[in-house]
Amino acid sequence: MTVTIVGSQLGDEGKGALVDLWGGNADIVVRYQGGDNAGHTVVEDGEEYKLSLVPSGAVRGKVGVLGNGCVVNPRTLFDELDALRERGLDPDVRVARRAHVIMPYHRVLDGIEEEAKSDDDLAAGTTGRGIGPTYEDKVGRRGIRVGDLLDPDVLRDRLEYVVPQKRALVEEVFGLEAGEEFDVDALHEEFADVGRRLAAEDMTVNAGDFLGGKLDAGENLLFEGAQGTSIDIDHGIYPYVTSSNPTAGGASTGTGVGPTVVGRGEVVGIVKAYLSRVGTGPLPTELDGDDEDLADYIREKGGEFGTVTGRPRRIGWLDVPMLRHAARASGFTGIAVNHLDVLAGLDEVQVGDAYELDGERLETMPATTERWADCDPILKEFEPWPEVDWTAVAEEGYDALPANARTYLEYLSDEVGAPIYAVGVGPDRAETIELADPFERQG
Repeated sequence: MTVTIVGSQLGDEGKGALVDLWGGNADIVVRYQGGDNAGHTVVEDGEEYKLSLVPSGAVRGKVGVLGNGCVVNPRTLFDELDALRERGLDPDVRVARRAHVIMPYHRVLDGIEEEAKSDDDLAAGTTGRGIGPTYEDKVGRRGIRVGDLLDPDVLRDRLEYVVPQKRALVEEVFGLEAGEEFDVDALHEEFADVGRRLAAEDMTVNAGDFLGGKLDAGENLLFEGAQGTSIDIDHGIYPYVTSSNPTAGGASTGTGVGPTVVGRGEVVGIVKAYLSRVGTGPLPTELDGDDEDLADYIREKGGEFGTVTGRPRRIGWLDVPMLRHAARASGFTGIAVNHLDVLAGLDEVQVGDAYELDGERLETMPATTERWADCDPILKEFEPWPEVDWTAVAEEGYDALPANARTYLEYLSDEVGAPIYAVGVGPDRAETIELADPFERQG
């Protein structure tokens, strides 16, 4: 059985909490795209674990796999594994040999290129972790893969080909001085050591074969997407996007498990009860101007600061055309709605029900970001709901939610055409109301 977790918005939907919740019935948790730009926070028994690369299921003792669609910074990977071990956990994480490696020069180039783009308002608001430049090298067929680290001779060949290009880019195009991040010998020494550690700890796998064998043996796989649908490189608000495919199709291409296998499983869209994002670009339902105080209130109450960067997130009302787009792109079989408690106690609760563009009503997002920026939200108002004892509500279940909150949730379910599987009313796993376990629905 497979379950694929997809972000329905702009990232930061709280996917890690659901991966953690449903990871109990999974044998393996697989990241299928992105890198250490994908901060996720898991809270268990009051203990908070901030992860950016290690799959969320590691907190529950599950085997974690970084698929071939991921880009892997070995420094981050080993730092996170060592930190988890220091806290008494024993994470078992495997890395696809076909996954590409984030090299130090990728991080340098990420910062340089974002700075260059900022003058033209084209900066994507990246985390500066080297994600985009690594995917560029992957597509340009000059990347270094995890499997290359296992063979020092192959690694040197790859470095001697690509590093002079990168050094020339820094020095001749941008007119800057290239530092030690562009030294072939230093890079070879460090990353050959990485290869030796990966081999010594038996961490690398042929991902498709490894995962296929687990499925054949009857094990359950949970595919964990990073970021969200509207920053998907193909289906998002280009160019203010990530460099990979967070949509459900990425679960197949990013792991080597066939699309018919993923498609026979459950695909769960994770929805934040309002909208937030880190980064630049349009945001039709954004709370700004006269609504900035309300945005500040929601931001503080919801803890809306980037897990990776600490940057304050922009806040808006829920954008339902964005959800309709996400549901179509990934084929949701169910949704989970997080942060419902953050909207409690407000004087008003609204959603962007549709857009108005050139005098016409649109139910979904336009294909170009420029046209999306021209959209005005058509707002729909809901009766607000009060603050309650959310811990008690989580224990009692869905029917204990305030009636107006249930009306809000049922509207969302109707609009995306998928049932609600879970509702998050707090950060801890125990503060998630579970209506259905997607693994059990396949049983």
